[in-house]
Amino acid sequence: MSLRESFARDQSVIAAELRPPRAELDAAAGMDAWIDTYHAVRRLARDETFVFLTDSAVGQREEDGLRHLGANLGAQTPRDRVAPFLTTKHTLAHCLTYADRAKELGFEALVVLGGDRHVGPPRCVEHGWELRALIRERQPDLLLGGWANPAQHAEQQVEYLLAPDATADFFLTQIVSHHTPEPVASFLEASRRRNLSIPGLFGVFYYRSANPRTLAALGRFLDVPAVALTREFEAGATAEEVCVRTIRALRDLGPRHFYVSNLPVGHAAQTLSAIMGRT
Repeated sequence: MSLRESFARDQSVIAAELRPPRAELDAAAGMDAWIDTYHAVRRLARDETFVFLTDSAVGQREEDGLRHLGANLGAQTPRDRVAPFLTTKHTLAHCLTYADRAKELGFEALVVLGGDRHVGPPRCVEHGWELRALIRERQPDLLLGGWANPAQHAEQQVEYLLAPDATADFFLTQIVSHHTPEPVASFLEASRRRNLSIPGLFGVFYYRSANPRTLAALGRFLDVPAVALTREFEAGATAEEVCVRTIRALRDLGPRHFYVSNLPVGHAAQTLSAIMGRT
C-alpha cells in the first residue's frame, strides 16, 4: 500500500528516516555505505515500512540518492514506499530537475523543506512552501510533504500548515520526546481546534546512548532533553526502550503516524521491527 493510499484509508504509517552516504567518502567506503543503504531500503520497503531518504538541511554534500536508488534498488522494491527529501539549499534548477527525476523514477512522494538558512549555501527560495508550489506546477501528481515543529509556537505552526499556499499533502514534525510531551499536546490541541486535517508523521529519534558530546552536537539542531536522557540511560534503559517510550507517549496523546530517525543503517529493519514489536 502506498503512502497516499495509507493516508486515504487512515492506516497507521510507520517510517524509517535514513541519511544517504556523505559525498566526501572515498570510493571504497562510499560503495560499502551505499550497499548498506540499498539493503536497508529494500528490506524496509518489502516489510511494508515507508522510508524517507534525507537531503542535507545545511547544504552539506551528500551523494545523489535518486541516481543511486534508481539504478540499484531493483524492480521488486516498491518505489511508492520510498520518499526522498529535498531542501531549498540547492540551486532552483537542481531542485526542479530533482523533482522531475523523482517522478520519472516512480517515486510517489517528495518531502520538500527549507533547510537551515543560517548555515551553508543560501536557499534558492525563501521558504519550503515556495519550492513546493513550483514543483506542484510541474508535477501535480507528486505527493508533497511539509514540515512542522511542535516545539515552536503551536498556533503559528498550525497556521503555516493551514495556509492556502502551504502546498503540503502531509507533514513531518521535528523530533519530539516523551520527556517533553507538553509542546506536542499543545500542537495537537491547536490542530484539533483549527480542524487541521492533513496527516502528520511525528519524529522519534533513536538515541543510541547518552554520550555527552553526541547530545551536545544534536542539541545544535534539535530540542534534546539531555539531562533526562542521561538519567534514563544511567538507570539501565536501552536505546530501544527509550525509543519505545516516546512512541507510546505519542500514541497516548493521539498521533498514529511516526518516523524513526538515526537507525543504524546496517540493521535498520531489524532495529525498527524490535522497537515496534514493543509498542
